[in-house]
Amino acid sequence: MTAYALAHFRDSRPHVDLIAYVERIQATLDPYAGRFLVHGGAPDVVEGEWRGSVVMIEFPGRAEAEAWYASPAYQEILPLRTDHVVGDIVIVDGVGPNYDPAQKAAVFREALAAEAAA
Repeated sequence: MTAYALAHFRDSRPHVDLIAYVERIQATLDPYAGRFLVHGGAPDVVEGEWRGSVVMIEFPGRAEAEAWYASPAYQEILPLRTDHVVGDIVIVDGVGPNYDPAQKAAVFREALAAEAAA
């Protein structure tokens, strides 16, 4: 199942280290078949508040995403970003082509019923 590394970066300022990080990141993704789907840009905030930029990288599966993040190649360049950018990174599983959101609603309904019964 496809997995994604999602990043929400805030308080990013240009720095020579960030340039080096961006120049080198693709080489760390290639062994894990990672590819950028979103890489920065100004989001159009249609609900709530959003400060910063978003990055989304697609991987064939969670194992590849986690292996990429833990890889020596990525860990070597990681401080080039973390020393200069505040952000949050998560790895999440995608959903398959037959995903039905009603299944998630059923899980929520069961949890609500269990809470009410307690």
